[in-house]
Amino acid sequence: MDIDLLAKMVKEAILDHDSVTLPGVGCFVAELMPSTFSDKGYTINPPYRRLYFSPKQGTDTYLVDLYDRDNEEVDKDMATRILTEFLAEMKEVLKVKKTVVFPGLGRLRATRENHFFFVADEDLDIFPEGLGLAPLSLKTHVETPEEVATAVAGLAEIIAEPEPEPEPAPVPEPEPVPEPVVEPEPVVEEIPEQVGNDEKEVEPEPVPKPVVVPKPVVEPEPVAEPVLRQAQEPVEVKKPSRKWLKVLLIVLGVLLALLVIGVILSRIAPGLLDPLLYSKEELQVLRY
Repeated sequence: MDIDLLAKMVKEAILDHDSVTLPGVGCFVAELMPSTFSDKGYTINPPYRRLYFSPKQGTDTYLVDLYDRDNEEVDKDMATRILTEFLAEMKEVLKVKKTVVFPGLGRLRATRENHFFFVADEDLDIFPEGLGLAPLSLKTHVETPEEVATAVAGLAEIIAEPEPEPEPAPVPEPEPVPEPVVEPEPVVEEIPEQVGNDEKEVEPEPVPKPVVVPKPVVEPEPVAEPVLRQAQEPVEVKKPSRKWLKVLLIVLGVLLALLVIGVILSRIAPGLLDPLLYSKEELQVLRY
């Protein structure tokens, strides 16, 4: 066994598992990292898997199984013994030289106190699910002075005082329609027919004349003269003061000017306003 074969087996095992144990040395751990910002917050980097080394020992046997699978003449016990002896020798070399290179992965290094840590290669890709993901830049469009002037004019139209709407014309009330007068139908008196020549004609009985009863004369009650209301003196209506409108327009003008200055400064010097918008911890994250 050599270091090239060990690095190949570690990379193959770490693609399918979150940790791979190196017996007697430690284990490699793969951690899924979320999306991050860079370029002062104008670039979004896709998620990725970060590979680092932990001195804690695991219980998996992925490397032994891979070595046993690729070598038919070696059984599992012999594969365990070969891998353990090679890793023990590598550990001693790491303590002396302080660096062991894993081709295609990175460098396993040791401090003065012989604490091991791993530095992965920049182009290391152990995240197959992220194939095709690329950083997204937010600097896709730069506003021109004409576009800025148009936006400012639109804001000025929004904050301008609206014109009063004209009052609707009064609707005339419909005139009442007089009800039709129904005249009584005339009463027709029936004339009796003649019975015969020998019989005497029956004269109609005289109709008594109606007695006319004179109506009592009712004297009209005196109508009280309407009391004329005293004309009230016209009250002067004071027009509402427009000083508060002027003050409001001045405040809106100042806010609009500050907005325009902020937009221009963010285009000329994007990082100038970052201390006002982010805290120290957020600035450190953005710089990282």
